[in-house]
Amino acid sequence: MPRTPKWSLMLVIAIVVIAVAGSWLRDRLLPQAEPAPLEPAQAAIADRFLGRIETGDYAGAVAMLAPAVRDKLPEAELRQLWESLPPRLGGAARRGPPRGESVGGQPVVTYRLDFPATPLDARIAIDTDGAIIGFRLVPAQRRYEPPPPLPPEAPLIEREFRIRTPQGKPLDGTLALPKGDGPFPSIVLVHGSGPQDRDVTLGPNKPFADLARGLAARGVAVLRYDKRSFAHPQEFANRTFTADDEVTRDAVAAVAALRQAPGIDPDRIVVLGHSLGGMLAPRIATADGRLAGLVLVAAPALPLEDKVVMQARYLASLSGTVDPVAMAAVRELESQRNAIRALTDEADAPPRLMLDLPARYWLDLRGYDAVTAAIETGLPLLVLGGDRDYQVDHNDWARWQHALRGRPGATLHRYPGLNHLLMPGEGPPNPSEYLQPGRVDRHLIEDIASWVATLPPAGG
Repeated sequence: MPRTPKWSLMLVIAIVVIAVAGSWLRDRLLPQAEPAPLEPAQAAIADRFLGRIETGDYAGAVAMLAPAVRDKLPEAELRQLWESLPPRLGGAARRGPPRGESVGGQPVVTYRLDFPATPLDARIAIDTDGAIIGFRLVPAQRRYEPPPPLPPEAPLIEREFRIRTPQGKPLDGTLALPKGDGPFPSIVLVHGSGPQDRDVTLGPNKPFADLARGLAARGVAVLRYDKRSFAHPQEFANRTFTADDEVTRDAVAAVAALRQAPGIDPDRIVVLGHSLGGMLAPRIATADGRLAGLVLVAAPALPLEDKVVMQARYLASLSGTVDPVAMAAVRELESQRNAIRALTDEADAPPRLMLDLPARYWLDLRGYDAVTAAIETGLPLLVLGGDRDYQVDHNDWARWQHALRGRPGATLHRYPGLNHLLMPGEGPPNPSEYLQPGRVDRHLIEDIASWVATLPPAGG
């Protein structure tokens, strides 16, 4: 789920749909659906159920639920849930045709709901008596849609780039290269949390494409790639994994592949990590051992479990009124945070942990301090953030600032008006602005390009 922007819009979706699932919405580890025959009788029931919800007949929809489900999703909560989705996801959804699927052996009828911000899948399970025994909204698996092609006069070119890794299937990406002979300094972009494509597409915005093209136009080659949980989510199904499995190892493989690419200076490669990617960038640097520097953008300095709770509290406060669904999500997250803090090993883990991440994930991050780890790399550091970022906020920035102030090789910039996507905005920060078309701030791009230009070769 942060699973979304991460702290992403996925967290907003999770808060408003928690009542549907009866548990935390997954965006990293979704229940895997397999194609299955569509039963016409079940499709008719599911169509009637969604139709009642869409026309405001919430009592009629709840009457179709099995008693155990009805107790967990009363009419008032269903109304609040459904009517909160359009304003938070950019407008009304267009419903696609039903399709048959199987989730863990349970047949379901699935409808794609195309909201402007992000598509959701509505999964409806029906028992043999025609009662609805399951209703779950999950982020729909998306295909990568590239940004508009570059004009012929652009000062850069883009090439498809495949990353072969020791773990799982290869990952596809795009290498943006300045026009010319090179060799060029280069950057590998590392995503934040959640299943994200190479551009970190969110609604109409593609911040990684903006970064890649903006930097390549200023003389820095940039590799961006589809995250494994986006490209191959089935590899995470029903298994334990760590942040290294999700992020670090693929980033190290991307750096190694880029080092062999024509036109790239192998001794002047930098990792730019955004959000969770920034938190894990020091791990990537340590595993690689040959980076020239790190750019940490909107990087958390506090533990992940604390950041998720802090973000949920902020989102719950936005309306200015008490939102029962959002407050229930906050209380659930606080309980899960406490369970994470109490973990001693995988065997004692409760059945559900925050973000549906396995106990091994949380145990692996226990004691990991991104600030200390960044300093211990001994690499030049560029730490950037926006002062309108409510996801990685002033608490994180204060810690980075305190630890790095006056330290040789460390440069910090905080940009007025920029949000978590590195785009400008006004007023109290909120997720709805992610749905407005924007571009990554050019001053931030220029600062990164200028900093990379001053870096000595790795080991120099």
